[in-house]
Amino acid sequence: MDRRMGKTLRWFSRFPRALPLAIFLTIFAMTLMGVWAIENAESDARRADLEQLAVEASAALERRANANAAYLRSGAALFASQQSVPAPLFQTFIGQLRLDSDFRGADGIGWAARVDANDIHDFEQSMIESGASGFEVHPLPRRDQVYAVPVTNLQPETDRNRRAIGYNMFSEPVRRSAMMEAEETARPTASGRVVLMQEGGKDAAGFLVYMPVFDMGPDGRRALKGYIYSPFNAQDFVNSALEGLENRQVRMSIYDEVVAPDRLMAEMVSGDAGGEKVSKTVHIANRDWVLVLQSIRPAALSRLSMIALIAGLVCSTLALAIAWLLTRQAVEARQVIELLEEQAAIRNSLTRELNHRVKNTLANVLSIVSLTRRRADSIDSFAESLDGRIRALSATHDLLTQSEWGTTPVRSVIEVEMAPYAQGRDSVVEMDGPHVELAPNDALSMGLAIHELATNAAKYGALSAAEGKVEVNWDLVSDNLVRVQWRESGGPPVPQDRKRGFGTDLIEKIVAHELRNPVELIFEQSGVRCTMLIPVRSPGEFMLRAKAMKQRIDRAKKDVAPD
Repeated sequence: MDRRMGKTLRWFSRFPRALPLAIFLTIFAMTLMGVWAIENAESDARRADLEQLAVEASAALERRANANAAYLRSGAALFASQQSVPAPLFQTFIGQLRLDSDFRGADGIGWAARVDANDIHDFEQSMIESGASGFEVHPLPRRDQVYAVPVTNLQPETDRNRRAIGYNMFSEPVRRSAMMEAEETARPTASGRVVLMQEGGKDAAGFLVYMPVFDMGPDGRRALKGYIYSPFNAQDFVNSALEGLENRQVRMSIYDEVVAPDRLMAEMVSGDAGGEKVSKTVHIANRDWVLVLQSIRPAALSRLSMIALIAGLVCSTLALAIAWLLTRQAVEARQVIELLEEQAAIRNSLTRELNHRVKNTLANVLSIVSLTRRRADSIDSFAESLDGRIRALSATHDLLTQSEWGTTPVRSVIEVEMAPYAQGRDSVVEMDGPHVELAPNDALSMGLAIHELATNAAKYGALSAAEGKVEVNWDLVSDNLVRVQWRESGGPPVPQDRKRGFGTDLIEKIVAHELRNPVELIFEQSGVRCTMLIPVRSPGEFMLRAKAMKQRIDRAKKDVAPD
């Protein structure tokens, strides 16, 4: 388990920004997929409801149309057995029907006789004589039409229905087509979309259902006597047939045969439609209507989808927060590990550097002891000489420690070694040269050489006399080499037959070896002159970069520390 957790944290550490974002986007994408599935399921449910409602509505419309057709069929059977259809007979028939609520939505039942074009005048006179005052067939048939079918009687007898009396329905193409279809099939047949005469000029969709009535001749041939029919205001017909369904949250549109704006028969709207849509064919008296149901435009998201979306957002945000915390933990752990590794590297570097410097220092001490022992005349002189030289090394070590074993200026090394001889006296030591930094080992070697030269000058040379003077000058020979010149003057004359001493061996052997350059040491009568060439190294070759390392450690600690 810990190993798996470690691998997980490594992933968070490797992708501190991308991984939390990827987790958030993944969960949010899953949420969106869930919302999409919910919306699809609810859309399917709404479509199923629409289909069920379409079945119910079409059945109600067809039931109402069939009830009307039954009345028309019974009337056709009665009138076919009569020589004529006078007004009293028609009124008696209507009265006997006792029309119930199934006939609501119709303007009534009417009789339209077939009248030959040549008999129209006589027909009008007979209608007037029977009590239909002012009866007139209008419009008259065209020359190519051999008969007219005027509205002869229409019950109930209302002001609205009186507008249609005498109207030649055969003159209008839509009505004529339905009547001819009914005559051919001998079945109740509905017309297409028309405006009823009862509307008085208002543009209200309507239709008529015609049932032909025939006379049977002796030879068995049938002759058209007229039509028993029912006129309907389409909207009233639909409202009465679909009573109880008007509060459903749908938009219901009914078209004549095809869905087109000019074929719209009736419409029931209970909101802003724009959702799912279902269509169904309805058979109304030998004619097809198209019933179109469309659900009300749903909100942007359903309640369940909103709950799922909010829950998904909450879960995504929580996952993002947890991922961010894990990422922070992983980054902090990585930074701690890097810090520990860096500190271990520092300790290793310090240990190696300390080992190197201790070895160098001990080698110098051993060389000094060996040379001092060979040149000493007694234990006291040995101890005195050894003590001074060890102190010279110690002074230079202190100087290097102050600079954190970084670079040390040439002037500082000379000032430290010459300090005991310059106190309380004027113009004894003169130093001049540019600012040049030396590496630690090179500074130690130069300090040791300056100490030997100063000790010799204090005993036998320029520093042993009040008028003596020592000049130390240095200059850059190249970018990586500095020349240091020691010159004494004003001291006792230097004997030319002098024997070779320890200081000479120390400078010419040990110091020259450490500096990797020859040292020129000349004993002139006027004073000792020494020239050293010292390397000027790049800090990267020797410096521990303690300050830089400290800054990196401080920065790592700051990153790890909590906000």
